Amino acid sequence: MFSAELIHQLALELEASEKSRQQIEHFSKRFPGMTIGDGYRVSRAWVDMQLAAGRKVIGHKIGLTSRAMQMASQINEPDYGTLLDSMLYTATPGQVLEIPTSNFIAPRVEVELAFVLKSALRGPGLEGGAEVTLQDVLAATEYVTPAIEIIDARIEQFDRHTRAMRKVFDTISDNAANAGIVVGAGRTAPAGVDLPWCGAILRQNGIVEETGLAAGVQGHPAIGVAWLANKLAPWGESLQPGQIVLAGSFTRPVVAQQGDEFEADYGVLGKLQFRFV
Repeated sequence: MFSAELIHQLALELEASEKSRQQIEHFSKRFPGMTIGDGYRVSRAWVDMQLAAGRKVIGHKIGLTSRAMQMASQINEPDYGTLLDSMLYTATPGQVLEIPTSNFIAPRVEVELAFVLKSALRGPGLEGGAEVTLQDVLAATEYVTPAIEIIDARIEQFDRHTRAMRKVFDTISDNAANAGIVVGAGRTAPAGVDLPWCGAILRQNGIVEETGLAAGVQGHPAIGVAWLANKLAPWGESLQPGQIVLAGSFTRPVVAQQGDEFEADYGVLGKLQFRFV
């Protein structure tokens, strides 16, 4: 287990990387004994720094939800990170939202569904808590809405010397690679739509780059939200009313560069249109 001093040091390195837009080398390479728990402690320390600077928690994201991504990362479950108010971009229907490319290092775009909660979800061991199920998530959800996650890499994806891919410990330390969220399309009660069959078409500069169904997220996007509530409980944390939970991507990440314009068409749930400027 990393010492408190080392956790603080690594969190400071992440903070410096975000400010300078210069990626840092893999933590797991420098510290081969690193564990998943160490990764989450570093991530939490970085979040604490953001809160001390005045930012606010608005929710959470779930990543590595597909079996293919888990196998590539050599794990058997998803990972998660924290959403902050500074990461939120709200689109207006019919208009193209402009997102500053300078806010990111190496942005990539993923298509997801977001659950916005109306009541708390508390996992086992918390006061009033119990094992959270898919049905609990649906009952606690005020609405589901299309969302784009902008993932980024403060820790370089591939080692600059060996080209080895970063390990899951690195991704978890890096707030599960989260850097932004775009919302602003339609809202629906979870009972008002067959969630696994919700789909989207992602166009980049007018060209279809990705299509997918929310069933690609563990069969049902609410499954990951239940998993997250149960995973947070040992840390003394829970999902709270008003929070946004990104349930996981059902398309591959698409690299974004300055000037790129995206349209995520979710059919009856509406569209998200945005441009990196």
